[in-house]
Amino acid sequence: MGGVGTRARQDEFPVHKVRLNSFFMDRTEVTNAQFEKFVDATGYKTTAEKVPDWQELSKQLPPGTKPPERELKPGSLVFVATEGPVFLSDYSQWWKWVDGADWRHPEGPGSSIAGKGNHPVVQVSWDDANAYCKWAGKRLPTEAEWEYAARGGLVAKEFSWGDQAPDSSKPPANLWQGGFPFANRAEDKYLTTAPVKSFPANGYGLYDMIGNVWEWCSDWYRFDYYSRLVEPVTANPKGPADSCDPGEPGVDKRVKRGGSFLCCEDYCASFRPSARMKNSPDSSQNHLGFRCVKDIETSQAANIQSNKPN
Repeated sequence: MGGVGTRARQDEFPVHKVRLNSFFMDRTEVTNAQFEKFVDATGYKTTAEKVPDWQELSKQLPPGTKPPERELKPGSLVFVATEGPVFLSDYSQWWKWVDGADWRHPEGPGSSIAGKGNHPVVQVSWDDANAYCKWAGKRLPTEAEWEYAARGGLVAKEFSWGDQAPDSSKPPANLWQGGFPFANRAEDKYLTTAPVKSFPANGYGLYDMIGNVWEWCSDWYRFDYYSRLVEPVTANPKGPADSCDPGEPGVDKRVKRGGSFLCCEDYCASFRPSARMKNSPDSSQNHLGFRCVKDIETSQAANIQSNKPN
């Protein structure tokens, strides 16, 4: 587990050995249609549909910067392409807070998921994803489980399909082609989300582990977590007990994996199984979703093992 290739970042090291119990994983990201069934059955209201909790929001802002009450409205972050090239050090140039943006309206009140039941649900926070998993009798994957699954059985390869970088002439996943964040050529046919299973599955039969939307994992994020592991082989790691992101030391964050339709060579380059990213658990964006896993009962595991060919 850990970084492979020249694109790997500091928080992907050191490379280390992990042993996991067997588990089931959803073949696809949770879709709008699946999430709608959950909402209809439970009446659940997502984080983006609620008035922001100022006590939580204040932890992410400098003291004395409380916005007027009229600005504390339900909403979420939406990607908005810039008019031309910009310095990529300031993501506020393309991420905008949009009142009324939520899972039913991913880009804001004028948008809709009509006809997109088989697209991955987005604008869901970690808390929303966790609530869905519990309702479905499943859970979010650990970071280690996610990376193992994303590799699809390949060992020490930079990408889930091998060692070759994404080819825009034959896109292996829903990624960004062109100048980011202003000119997406959409050579993969999608400017935003794609229907699940639009691209080839990996070696484990899992779709869209790379690209399409980022996927929440259960772990807290620490940039130095791997360096804190002391066992020669770590069994079933559940992540650190707390969070630490040097870029925003006062904000606790959960891990997200897999990249999205916004990932490209010039920016992010997180279209790799080992790439790690993070968000606060109450945040949501129009390129962030999730998929579920489920533990295999002891009896099921024994049956699976006994049915394996010699």
